[in-house]
Amino acid sequence: MSNIINFPRNNFPFIKAIRDLFEHRALWLYLLYDEANKEGINFEVIARRAINRCGIYQGTNLTNKGNSNSLKNLRKNLFGFVGQKVFEMDIIESTDTTLSVDFHYCPLVNAWKKQNCSDKDIEILCDIAMCGDRGIAETFGATIDLPKTIAKGDQVCELRFRKAKVDSVLEK
Repeated sequence: MSNIINFPRNNFPFIKAIRDLFEHRALWLYLLYDEANKEGINFEVIARRAINRCGIYQGTNLTNKGNSNSLKNLRKNLFGFVGQKVFEMDIIESTDTTLSVDFHYCPLVNAWKKQNCSDKDIEILCDIAMCGDRGIAETFGATIDLPKTIAKGDQVCELRFRKAKVDSVLEK
């Protein structure tokens, strides 16, 4: 029995249609993972690198779109209205150097649960998928921490983007 609880509150048809697209992407990831494991192939290393590259590609487009690597630009262009509805997000903090977002629903986890993945496999698949977000963070000159994730059985995914503070030349 799974310890992962992941139920949407918002079931509007348009939002469900977008979630279905995310679920389809998650299904691809799971099937590649499953087939690789059956063949004894270490899928994780390759998948993490490839998905990180995808995140860097996406992040580069996002920084160009807003002409800024401010985390406010990331919030505006990645965590906008539709994304907030699909993942049932709360924007906790948004500054140039900090972006904190809580997700209360994850369509990727939902897809993996539909495939009867074990909780451990869901946790691994989630962390692989998060390599895209790590790549995006990298292009914004930031790191991302995940103190809690739905995939680990938490009620929320906490994404915490942070830019390293740079000491002012005048302070030295």
